[in-house]
Amino acid sequence: MEAVGPGVEGLRPGDRVTYTGVPGSYAECVAAPAWRLVPIPPDVSFEQAAAAMLQGMTAHYLLHAAHRTQPGETVLVHAAAGGVGLLAVQLAKMLGARVIGTVSTPEKARLAKEAGADEVILYSQADFAEEAKRLTGGRGVDLVLDAVGKPTFEKGLEALVVRGHMIVYGRAAAAPDPLPPLSLMGKGLTISGTSLVHYTATREELMERAGAVLGWVGKQKLKLTIHKTFPLAQAAEAHRLLEGRQSVGKLLLSIP
Repeated sequence: MEAVGPGVEGLRPGDRVTYTGVPGSYAECVAAPAWRLVPIPPDVSFEQAAAAMLQGMTAHYLLHAAHRTQPGETVLVHAAAGGVGLLAVQLAKMLGARVIGTVSTPEKARLAKEAGADEVILYSQADFAEEAKRLTGGRGVDLVLDAVGKPTFEKGLEALVVRGHMIVYGRAAAAPDPLPPLSLMGKGLTISGTSLVHYTATREELMERAGAVLGWVGKQKLKLTIHKTFPLAQAAEAHRLLEGRQSVGKLLLSIP
């Protein structure tokens, strides 16, 4: 989109801009607060900016802020061929982590491997917690990134190392069952429930996070996977793909 009207420092009317976290995006025109608008670098297209903002900044805060990923750590990424998953795999590798991904099909496993995953588990064919422990010599993983919810939650805790950390940032398949806090004491585990809104609460933080992600995209250090682009009138078809778990990476809606 293009900025119109009064802006904020660093923005002028007519600038190419992108945003996330503003309701009402399924529309031809959107009124967004000026402070939420992020300038698009010259070497990044509108399509790339649209594909990178939400999932890219989510992967960024998960690995840089909610958990400060260290070289040598092992990170388990659920839905590793999804929009956040493919980017999280790449960012975790940038930080020097070993990455284990979980996916549902061999094709998605191939995509996760191409993104840099060291190991990929087909959770439809194997117990991912047991596989994760086997792949780490019985130790377990340092971090689990989970936006699936109920089907993966308890097994994710099993996969963690002593004093491991699980971040729940969504519930695509259903909310997990309630968990007694004392049940975490056996291995000293930590669970965080987070959202991107908590990590882009100020313009300074928004610009820092978006600037890093868009900068990597422009320099081709971060690869985006755009599965398909639909005209706005076919938004329902895009949702059918998502609900049927037939998409990988990012789906976009466009206005002619």
